[in-house]
Parts: sequence; C-alpha cells; structure tokens
Amino acid sequence: MNIRRRTFLKNSSIAAAGTLLLPQFLHAFGQRQGMPNSSGKILVVLQLSGGNDGLNTIIPIRNDIYYKQRPRLAIERNTALTLTDEVGLNPALSAFKRFFDDGELAILNGVGYPNPDRSHFRSMDIWHSASQSNQYVYTGWLGRYLDAMCSGCDHPTQAVEVDDVLSLALKGERQKGLAFTEVQRMVDVSKNGWFRQLASIQHPEEPMAAYLYKTLADTMSSADYLAKEVRKPQSTPNYPNTELGKNLKTIAGLIMSEVDTRVYYLSHGSFDTHVNQQPQQTRLFTEMNDAVAAFTKHLKQENRFKDVLLLTFSEFGRRVAQNASGGTDHGTANNMMFVGENLRQQGLLNPLPNLADLEAGDLKYSVDFKNVYATVLDKWLSAPADDILGATYQRLTFI
Repeated sequence: MNIRRRTFLKNSSIAAAGTLLLPQFLHAFGQRQGMPNSSGKILVVLQLSGGNDGLNTIIPIRNDIYYKQRPRLAIERNTALTLTDEVGLNPALSAFKRFFDDGELAILNGVGYPNPDRSHFRSMDIWHSASQSNQYVYTGWLGRYLDAMCSGCDHPTQAVEVDDVLSLALKGERQKGLAFTEVQRMVDVSKNGWFRQLASIQHPEEPMAAYLYKTLADTMSSADYLAKEVRKPQSTPNYPNTELGKNLKTIAGLIMSEVDTRVYYLSHGSFDTHVNQQPQQTRLFTEMNDAVAAFTKHLKQENRFKDVLLLTFSEFGRRVAQNASGGTDHGTANNMMFVGENLRQQGLLNPLPNLADLEAGDLKYSVDFKNVYATVLDKWLSAPADDILGATYQRLTFI
C-alpha cells in the first residue's frame, strides 16, 4: 500500500471536517489517572506568524531615532497608548493596555537568538525546535515536553493545536500533539459507521497502512472521549466572529470542560508587512485584541484565569528603518508578551532595544528565546527544562 499519511488524511472527510489527529495521543484522555502534571497550569501559545513589527507594537515614543527612521510609519506619540513616559503600546491593543494597568501583562524586549536567520521558514523552525541557528532539529520543544512528561508511563500530557495541521513545535520523538479546528465537527465525523468499520481493520504486514489505521482508531477513541467530556460553559461572553475569536473560544471551551490538556497552540497572521504595513497590522492587532479580551473575560467568569498563561511570539521582528513601500522588511529581535493573573513580575521586564546600537540596521537581541522556554517549562509546566531543551538556559523571573 503506497500512500502518504498526510494525503490519506487530507482526502478523507476527517480532514474536511478540519481534523488532523496523531497516534498514541488521546488514549490518556480515556484514562485520566496517573497524569504526570497535576498542577492544573495551562499554557496558551499565540504565534504571530509572518514576523510582527515589534517596534510598532511596543513603541519608543520619545526616541528621535525611531521617528527619523520611520517618517511615515511611526506611531505618533499622542496616538500610542501610554505605558510609561518613554514607552507606548500600539493603539489597536486597548485590552492589552488594561492588562498592563491591572498587573496582568509582562513585556519582554529584545528577544531573539545568535546568528539570526531572516527566512520565515527557517527562523520559525528554530523557534519551534528551540535549536541553535546552525542546527537542524526535527522535534519541537513542546513535543519533547510531551516525550519527557510521559516517560515511563502510559498517559502522556496533552497538547492541542487549533489548526488543520500540526506544527513542528508540538511534534516529539515518541509523542505528538493533536490538531483540529472544531471539537463538534470532529465528534460528528467520528460517528460515521464507515470510519469505525475501517478503524477496526488491521494490516500489521504493511507498516504505513498499520500506522494509518492506528491513527484512525485513535481518532475514534479521542472523539468518543471528547463527546463525553466537553461541556458547554454555563456563561459564554460574546467572542468576535473572526478565526482567532473562534479558535480562542474553542480553547476556552476545552479549559472549562477540564480535559487534561496542558498546552494549547494557535496562530494569527500574516504579519509579513513589506507593503502598506499600517492598515494590515492594525487589522490583525484589532482582531487579536478583541479575541484575547473575550478569552480572558471568559476565563475570569469561570475562575480559571489564575490557571492560564498566554504568551505571544513571532519568528522575527522587522528592520528599524521603513522601506520605500510603506512597510518594513525582515529583521531580527522582537518582543514577547505574557498575559496572566499569576505573573511574579508585570509591566516592562527589561529596557527597550537600543536604536543607536544596531547590527547592519537591525536590532541586537538581548534575551535568548530559549531562556523564555526554559522558564515556562520549569516554572509553569513543572517540566525538566534542561532535558527538554538539551542545555541549561537562564530562568527568568516573570513567573
């Protein structure tokens, strides 16, 4: 049987329903005892795909170099949402300003890695795998988290990506995350008798066929569990009718159902703003602002906000100077934002990038993103960060 797994899935109505499931994952859903992570802490990773312009996100409102380098693109001082005398926030991020004022937002500047790569695909792989820029690693940092947390046990800790395809970040050596867009559609498709009959077929003599049938069988088991466990929240605030709004609503529903998922992953973009950046970034930030605002409101209503840490990242920032097309080109270091109730440090965690000290027109990084991963793994997910990352990285103090 010569058939590729991805082709098989995409051509089935499981893929049409927006589900892509990976084997050996949700057996733990059916047997909840023995979970290695019982802390109840939940991580939500929001990927800003395409290279978000960090300088127009966290804005140096009193820096003359910023305004000189961006005569048409800079956010005006009186338009930015004031965080401090020196720092402003993009005006489309009003909910994040409230988080800042309420002590629920931390901002880390100058995040990157040595010898940065300006290719979207390569730089995203580096962030997903937590590798060095000259290494090629084919497992993700959260996939290896799954590997580590279920070592020697039958019940892996779960990770879910709200998407049609699983990212490298959630692929481990032995365990992998689960990707889908809508729980109910997955459940409805799983009830199809033809799929259930197909899932019972065994082809051990054909490794690829056995893998595919095992995938399908696990899909049925996973859907059965979700059909039983997922409940409709008693109160649901209005979420925006955007892709990100729907995806965060899906995540909130799973959190309220108290399934054993500890990591949720989703993407928003594209922030690849080479041309006419201002309206594109404003639109994307408005969607992000409104969706995250509804999500946090929902968590607070259900008394679950204390259990959740949301972080944002992008594969790189943009160059300091605007280009001739009213946009910005691929750059290097960027900022990350952390939203949560249990932050040990809030507000601006470190200084803004030094615009007078650039490297070939780009920002110099001051914090390796793997320090962030080590901190989140160790302090939030109670996982062996050094083993997962393959090295020891500095722990930060925001959690």
